[in-house]
Formats: sequence, C-alpha cells, structure tokens
Amino acid sequence: MSNPLLGPDDPAPVIAVNPGGASAFLLLGDHAGRAIPHRLGDLGLPPREVERHIAWDIGVAALGDRLATALDAAFIRQAYSRLVIDCNRRPDAVDAAPAVSDGTPIPANAELSGADVAARREAIYAPYHDHIAAVLDQRAALGRPTALFCLHSFTPEFGGVPRSWRFGVLHRGDSALSRWMLALLRDALGEAVGDNQPYAMDTVDNTVPLHADPRGLDYLELEVRQDLIADEAGQTEVAALLAGLLAQALPHAQARNPSRP
Repeated sequence: MSNPLLGPDDPAPVIAVNPGGASAFLLLGDHAGRAIPHRLGDLGLPPREVERHIAWDIGVAALGDRLATALDAAFIRQAYSRLVIDCNRRPDAVDAAPAVSDGTPIPANAELSGADVAARREAIYAPYHDHIAAVLDQRAALGRPTALFCLHSFTPEFGGVPRSWRFGVLHRGDSALSRWMLALLRDALGEAVGDNQPYAMDTVDNTVPLHADPRGLDYLELEVRQDLIADEAGQTEVAALLAGLLAQALPHAQARNPSRP
C-alpha cells in the first residue's frame, strides 16, 4: 500500500546493519538519521540547521556501525530526522514533531494537523518500531538472550553551558547492565561519566518502555558527547572503548551479580 508521505525516491525509514549478528546486544539508533521526505522539502530550514544536533544525533550512525562490527551485533537505526517525527517520543507527545528545537523554529511543524502527524507516524515511526518488535519476537522465539542498547549523542554545550561529561548512562534504577556499565566507565574515566546526565531517563523516553519493559529485557541507554565521535578517528576510539567494557559488563548483568555495583 502506498504511503501518503514517502515517495519512491525517499529512503526506507529502517536501516538494519548486521541483522544476523550473534551478540546478545541489539543496538538501536532512534536519532541516527537526518533524512527528510521530499514532500516536506527542507522543513523551512537552511542546510546548516539540518546539520546541527537538533536534526539528529551526530556521530551515532557511524559509531553504531563500528560497534555492530566489533560486537557482532545487529544495529537498527532510523533514517529520518527527529524533526520529522521523534522515534524516542510517544506518538502523542507534544514534541513528537517539535515546532521549536533548541531555540530554532521549525516552520513546517508550526501548524501541523492531527492528520499531518498521523501521516508521519505511519510512514516513519511505525515501521521503525514494528521492525524492532519483530526482531525481538524472532529472537525470543529462537531462545536468544537480548539486551537493548539505545545509542544517543549530546552537544558539548547547551544553552551556553559547557557539559563536562564524556558519556552519560540513562536509567531508572532497574537495569543491571546500566549499573555495570556506569561502574566500568567510571573506573576508566571517573566523573567524566554522568549518572542520568546530561539527561535523566524519565517519562519522555519511549523506546525502552515500549520494547524492553513488556519483554522483561535489560537495557542500556548511553549518551556520548558529540565532539568525541564527530570524525572517524573518534568513532573508532570510542567504539573500541565501549566494545571492551560492554563485553565485560554483559555476563555480570546477565548473572544479576549482586557483589558490584
């Protein structure tokens, strides 16, 4: 069935990297892309704005690709910009298609109708999350253990305030994998690793509660400062660090080892 928003020249919303990966990790990139459907033009934005963090999580696609290789893990990422529809927001959230982002007005989002948002949700949000759900169901049917790894990046400065953290582990206090990764990252980097910094996992987040909670899966939502993964050298360095620590954390988390942390 044709979609009212996406045309034949638009990319598919779901990009699946290494889908047959043997790792227990399933990597997700909700904000890894910055494509805009041709029918929406440029959303009324100049090119420099679509290159900024408001449109996507800078560096996540390339970092996720490297981690997929290093871990032999599947990586599912979204092709479209979160300014079109944000896949880490509930579909009914007021900022699912934001009218303003980090002080920048998004002209094409200023007066969206319910039908406009529904078309974006049907074309982009639904296929992405339906694909994740199908992969998780398939893994469960095969008896494969799974830990969700939601990968994001954050700006080195926000609102004129520098952010000193290099990484941030976002959680709700209910994740053994998050506790272990937080401890291991802090062993390596000290206070440069934020505990629910620069953001906290709260009711804003959509992907973890949507997919991990009903299946009883452990999860890790990791924020990486964007200047650390803005080029190939940084992406390679960060991927090597994270892959090593993830390999240490996973067996402890799977055992729910109480001795630490």
